[in-house]
Amino acid sequence: MRKRRVLGAAALALLLAIGAGAVARAQHDWRSASREPVGLAPDPAATPEAVVQVYGARTVGARGVFGVHTWVAVKPPRAPEYLVYEVTGWKLRWSDSAVSVRVREPDARWFGAEPELYADLRGKAAEALLGRIDAAAKSYPFAGEYRAWPGPNSNTFTAWITRQVPELRADLPPTAIGKDYLRGRVLASAPSGSGLQLSLSGLLALTASTVEGLELNVLGLSFGVDPWPPALKLPLAGRLGVSAAP
Repeated sequence: MRKRRVLGAAALALLLAIGAGAVARAQHDWRSASREPVGLAPDPAATPEAVVQVYGARTVGARGVFGVHTWVAVKPPRAPEYLVYEVTGWKLRWSDSAVSVRVREPDARWFGAEPELYADLRGKAAEALLGRIDAAAKSYPFAGEYRAWPGPNSNTFTAWITRQVPELRADLPPTAIGKDYLRGRVLASAPSGSGLQLSLSGLLALTASTVEGLELNVLGLSFGVDPWPPALKLPLAGRLGVSAAP
């Protein structure tokens, strides 16, 4: 019993520490926050092969305490730059679509937050997916709307792509709120495109997959366990354990 109390107290302390760090980041001025790359993407000038990567970073402001913003970056063979597919809610202020397809640094900090890499394919394997990723982005069904919770949002968009392109084997973290949003559908593949998911509008979901492991989402807060590589998945904290990053 004492051991359980100690473990519970340690877990609570960890969550509080993570939350405090996220709050501190939220207090920074996003207009002056760094957008510098962090070195996770290969230099296109020195990388003639195709590259496909999936990223995420804590969102801007107080929402970063709970969630991340995700995106997909591609570089065709011999291309001099990366193309990034993502959804940003503020784009709807001047456009009828929240989907953004633009040239930018794929591993740039998201308004100060350091990105994490969830999938990384190179060469012929990446090249074979380029057309399917573009087609998936263009067929995103919620392009004209955006809701931070429970979706559709940037993570709904990324999960839409990764469901259409399961070869990416992208394990979006429990902090990717919106990845379970299916609207009228109840049964679908897991966000990685493997396994299965039962979801009620992203508010209650159960996911079982060889990529995600087992996850339970309650009101956007996800809890789970990944047997391999072993890890716990918790709200605020994200993935705790052996990294699943490529």
